[in-house]
Amino acid sequence: MPDPESFDLPGCLARVRQSDQAAARELVEHLHPMVVRIVRSHLPRRVLEEDLSQEIFMKMFTRIHQYQGAVPFPHWVSRIAVTTCIDHLRAQKRKPEFRWADLSDKEAEVLDTVLTNDNDVAPDDAMAAHELVGKLLAQLKPEDQLVIRLLDLEQKTIAEICELTGWNGSLVKVRAFRARRKLRKLFVSLQRKEKS
Repeated sequence: MPDPESFDLPGCLARVRQSDQAAARELVEHLHPMVVRIVRSHLPRRVLEEDLSQEIFMKMFTRIHQYQGAVPFPHWVSRIAVTTCIDHLRAQKRKPEFRWADLSDKEAEVLDTVLTNDNDVAPDDAMAAHELVGKLLAQLKPEDQLVIRLLDLEQKTIAEICELTGWNGSLVKVRAFRARRKLRKLFVSLQRKEKS
C-alpha cells in the first residue's frame, strides 16, 4: 500500500488516464479510507458498505476525464461519494409516518427517559439512543440527513461541509436550521402519540 505522505497523486492520475491498471489500484488504495469514512457516515439502510464504495470508485473512474484540477482530487472524489450516498437515500422508500409503535422497547424507554427526565441517558442505553436518532433522521430528506450528520454528529465546520457537498455556507445554515426544526417536530409528535 502506498504511503499516504509520499503518494504521488498527480503522477498516479496521469498513469490512470493512460489506462495503467496498477496505478488504478494504487489510487483506490490511497482513497479507500476517505471513501469508506464517508460511506459509513451516510450509509443508507439495506445497502452494503462495500457495494456503495465500489459504486463510488466506478463513478470516479468513469468521470476521471472530467476532473480539471479546480479543487484537490480527494475533495472531488468526496463530492462523488456524498452525492452517491444522497442518491441512494433518495431511492429508499420512506415510511409515510414514524410512530411510537415503530420503536423497540429499549428505544421507547430511552425516549421516555429523555422526555420525562432532565438526567442524561444511561451509558448502557447509548446504543438504543443511537438507533433512535438514526430512525428519526431516516424520516428527513437525504440532504437534511446529510447536513445534520455532518454538522451535529460529526462536528464538521460550515466550511468543511461546503467543501464536501459543493453547497454555499448560507444553504448549509438554512438547511441545518430547517432539518433541526423537522427533527424537533418528529420528536414532539412521538411524544404526543405516546401520551394519547
